[in-house]
Amino acid sequence: MHYQTPQQLEAAIFDWAGTLVDFGSFAPTQIFVEAFAEMGVVISLEEARGPMGMGKWDHIRALCNEPAIAKRFFQVVGRAPSDDDVTALYERFMPLQIEKIAEHSALIPGVLDVLEALRGKGMQLGSCSGYPAVVLEKVVALAKQGGVQLDHVVATDQVPNGRPNPAQSLANVIALGIRDVAACVKVDDTAPGIVEGRSAGMWTVALTCSGNALGVDYATYRAMPKSERTEAHQRIAGQFSASQPHFCIKTIEQLPRVIDEINVRMANGDRP
Repeated sequence: MHYQTPQQLEAAIFDWAGTLVDFGSFAPTQIFVEAFAEMGVVISLEEARGPMGMGKWDHIRALCNEPAIAKRFFQVVGRAPSDDDVTALYERFMPLQIEKIAEHSALIPGVLDVLEALRGKGMQLGSCSGYPAVVLEKVVALAKQGGVQLDHVVATDQVPNGRPNPAQSLANVIALGIRDVAACVKVDDTAPGIVEGRSAGMWTVALTCSGNALGVDYATYRAMPKSERTEAHQRIAGQFSASQPHFCIKTIEQLPRVIDEINVRMANGDRP
């Protein structure tokens, strides 16, 4: 039996917040701030955004490992944050997230047209998220009301290890029946999500302006001068460099042309 390099993409695997919904990725970040506040510990929205893309328990653990936050925690609680404290914060985070997820559920402009275009190219559409299943189910239901229908969804707590490990992307590959990971593209607005796709052996596309890195809502983004949007794109693309995405684009609206370019490269024998 001979190995045959795939000639075109068969599937796209999307992140959710900051990629398909919630321009600026506000839903998780604001809730982290509120969960810490319930314990009397103040963190900023910028600090909360730092580890975005990881599973939420791991995200909270990463925040607690930050020296400045750990110092504030010690001043309030009287000890360094332990795993039990992380779990307690996570248990505060979860009901807040479930309660408020609908406040940040709007589809990112262009999503429906892009998904339709990819369907027209014969691609299957998978997805994964740093959200646990109980939250992601609500995100998916709200998106479905807006017209988004994907072929598969994997939450962070449905695999042994979440991002930046490749398990969620590979779970999509298995569920969708894709014969080769090189025929998949991972689309994400966070470095852990790009590393996830890279580690899974997929093409990767980083979104610079619709997600966590820029952290502004769509109205604010559209009001920015073109030169400022371009500068933001270039700056954030530089921040993504360590995770080595194959492509960086501003928002999902630019994805179809990237898909076309990948297909041309694949037809010429290129692999991720």
